Amino acid sequence: MVEAKSDLLLEKTIHYEFDDKALLLEALSHKSFSNEQNDRSAPDNERLEFLGDAVLGLVVSHYVFRFFPQLPEGELTRIRSEVVSEKGLAVIGKAVGLGDYMHLGKGEERSGGRRKSSLLANTLEALLGAVFCDGGFECARQVIEFLFSESIQRAARRKAGVDYKTRLQERMQAQFGEVPQYVLVGSEGPPHQRSYTVEAHFREASIGQGQGHSKKSAEQAAAKQALDHFGD
Repeated sequence: MVEAKSDLLLEKTIHYEFDDKALLLEALSHKSFSNEQNDRSAPDNERLEFLGDAVLGLVVSHYVFRFFPQLPEGELTRIRSEVVSEKGLAVIGKAVGLGDYMHLGKGEERSGGRRKSSLLANTLEALLGAVFCDGGFECARQVIEFLFSESIQRAARRKAGVDYKTRLQERMQAQFGEVPQYVLVGSEGPPHQRSYTVEAHFREASIGQGQGHSKKSAEQAAAKQALDHFGD
């Protein structure tokens, strides 16, 4: 049976130290583990998971409301849904190595419970609920924003149905109050197989270059390269 790592390492990873270590143990204890203890009253993390889900939803909602004032309600809802989904939570859980700290029963251990997305997601919610119980809302907010801000930003950039040119324009407009320009710098090949090269320019500097069989597709490729350069 694999032993869980020291909970103290997890505290360092999430940048939060518990005053009540029992809360941390409860957050990391799956029901399968609690059921195997001699003390049948040993807590599992399901109640903390319930609380953590609510706290996480509120903090993420407040974050996107504050940082994306230009987005309508539908987009804010989409971002929150992506971030707090089982898949989104599991990504964060894996990133902090949460599976290594979970206390599992023998059956869950054998079935690979430490790698299950559902268990990682539920345990992460329980952990956030434990932080809320231990330190209050402000501590929970700080931990959540530390863990989730990058995934929130990524979700905001994955605007469904929006092309690269629009995404680049929105980003530059929001950050600098200006928009990029596209300059045709070359074309080659016969008329029926013409290839175009376009550069995306911002403040007279090239920020991306792309090729395509039409000027529009070349502009999209240039915008994509510019977004990649900016880390989108």
